[in-house]
Amino acid sequence: MCESPKYINHNEPPKFALYSQVMTNESINKHLQSQVGDRAQQLFKLLVEQYIADGNPVASKALATLPQVGVSSATVRSIMGDLESVGLVKSPHTSAGKVPTNQGYRFFVDSLLSYEPWGAERVRELEAELNPDLSPTDLVTSASDIMSQITQMTCLITTPLRNQISLRHIEFVRLDAERILVILVLNDREVQNRVIHTDKEFSDIDLTQASNFINRQFGGHTLLEIRRSIIASMQADKDEMDGLMQSALDVASAVFGDSEDEENGQELVVRGESRLLDFSDDTHTVKVLFDAVSRKGRVLHLLDRCLESSGVQLFIGEESGYGPLGDMSLVTASYEVGGEIAGVLGVIGPTRMDYKDVIPVVDVTARLLSAAMRNG
Repeated sequence: MCESPKYINHNEPPKFALYSQVMTNESINKHLQSQVGDRAQQLFKLLVEQYIADGNPVASKALATLPQVGVSSATVRSIMGDLESVGLVKSPHTSAGKVPTNQGYRFFVDSLLSYEPWGAERVRELEAELNPDLSPTDLVTSASDIMSQITQMTCLITTPLRNQISLRHIEFVRLDAERILVILVLNDREVQNRVIHTDKEFSDIDLTQASNFINRQFGGHTLLEIRRSIIASMQADKDEMDGLMQSALDVASAVFGDSEDEENGQELVVRGESRLLDFSDDTHTVKVLFDAVSRKGRVLHLLDRCLESSGVQLFIGEESGYGPLGDMSLVTASYEVGGEIAGVLGVIGPTRMDYKDVIPVVDVTARLLSAAMRNG
């Protein structure tokens, strides 16, 4: 079994990694803490928790009736006015109660939110779903399914970077004059079958010799190393190549040197796309976000930013810098293969998501996925 993550061994919250917004957020939060007293912080925390729970604007009178408040509704109303003046709450319309702003959510998460560490039994249940005997691709798919089921939100996971995937063995099977079945054994556990199309016809002997050459030259190398080596070799003087090497490179280039937009060759596994419809009444925004997730390119670019740091990263609304996520929050964490950051998993949901539950799910899943990749 995988080694249990360190998360369950102490009461520390998930570690937040640094990203471009954090230093700005730190200075803003310190300034807000100096302006917002303890009573106002308590009332604000109660307001956010109630709004997250039912989604309705919270009236001052409703807050005043809570047993832990102990002040009049007029006092609560005055404090709410102060909180609105510093940008933590707003009124959706005249005479309505208050709701948190995106800045308010950030202040809440960074300064007021407390986490309940997962118990060992719950971790073991999730750990059992991430069997280290599964291939990396199957592990990533299982992790995405698990997060979507637990959070009831849209979940994204990038497959491992090419520099974390090594070739163990390759075989070619001729299907017809233009098609070849490629059998790839990767990282000892994963077997992939691909069909490639070639302009040149290869005999069975050609393919056997090509697979022997590639296994001998590139076995144990990462896919990124192989791709770069093939590109460099194909650009060399072909007069210096013998027929075997030329044939091997021709067929290898069709497998490893494809024209992907991103050299790292990552793919995006998405689960719970339809849940995007539950997050917003703005059908245009939902459609744009749904298209972005379906096409994956822009979302992959956003998740690539998370590869630079370990730990949990949280983007609230416009912090992501991506328009369709302006009313959404994205919680991500990186996972590792061989002790190096290899990919990112994340959850997209409304800004009023239950952060105290969602953040630990992302954190623990990333740790367990790393452990499964390491122990396989």
